[in-house]
Amino acid sequence: MMRIALLHCKMGCILMEGIVVKNLTRDFAYYEKEAGMKSSVKNLFHRTKQIRRALKDLSFEIQKGEMVGFLGPNGAGKTTTIKILSGILHPTSGEARVNGYVPWERKKEFKKRFAYVAGQKSQLWINLPAVDSFALNKSIYEISDAQYRQTLGELVELFGVQEFLKVQVRRLSLGERMKMEMIAALLHRPEVIFLDEPTIGLDFIAQNNIRQFLKDYNRQNGATMLVTSHDLKDIEELCQRTMVISHGDLVYDGTLEHIRSIFSKKRILNVQWNSPVPRADLVSFGTIKNWEPMKAAIEVDDAAVTQTIHRLFAAFSVGDIGIDAAPLEESIARLYEQGAQGAEYGKI
Repeated sequence: MMRIALLHCKMGCILMEGIVVKNLTRDFAYYEKEAGMKSSVKNLFHRTKQIRRALKDLSFEIQKGEMVGFLGPNGAGKTTTIKILSGILHPTSGEARVNGYVPWERKKEFKKRFAYVAGQKSQLWINLPAVDSFALNKSIYEISDAQYRQTLGELVELFGVQEFLKVQVRRLSLGERMKMEMIAALLHRPEVIFLDEPTIGLDFIAQNNIRQFLKDYNRQNGATMLVTSHDLKDIEELCQRTMVISHGDLVYDGTLEHIRSIFSKKRILNVQWNSPVPRADLVSFGTIKNWEPMKAAIEVDDAAVTQTIHRLFAAFSVGDIGIDAAPLEESIARLYEQGAQGAEYGKI
């Protein structure tokens, strides 16, 4: 069991820092309806109620200052979990504490200690300059004038967005808007940050800037971060620990490399030729992932790597050859497919 740090708050209570989730369950009710007017009239008097369980006895702990990836296919329960931890949703049953607070009680002190950043949703007023939204957040979070000027100045300098502060948000590029979203979320210096697809839709440079900023913020402020993303680059660069959820169950808790070691029994041979090699001549060596006349990427079983390399040198004029692990995405996809059966692979 992970150790959770305890701090005494000013009111004399004891706050448990970090995130603790125990047996969290969330059900959603919906009604079935067949097509047609007859079914519509029938539904006025009788409807068939169905229950969909989004979370199933979910339990985990995150220590203060950890940056943890939270992966899962669409509909796995990632966003539902974050909404419960941020107080937006109530669970059907179970317990959760974020820095010692019950999120859905929505106490004022709790709301001042966390931030929720969603790449697909905006907290900024699109017809106003971002600086006006920042001023509104200053009032909402009761930030002092001195702290507001200092924090805003630091964030604006880090992101290099001084020239865009007075531009209407709707006239900003997606990358510029996301930087403003980050500034708005971090003005009150939150201790816990929930990041839901923080780099979605951004170009390569903007993604790197956001990731580097989050790493710097974590290092300087010791903030706890829970990151969901379908871009594994986000998780690889930000998080040393990864949790995987599937059908509402926690099926894995560990490192990304451990996932690869469990599920990937393949290697990629990246071969460069001294003279062109037809694609058809390579079929018997393995699965051809990429091919050009002067180079190819061939997937082979881990146990057959040495033998395949000897065969390639015997059959062709090889200029260079490299061995890579199979793409991590393939191992993650296999873990998703395992569903609850994947719990045996590293679930705590």
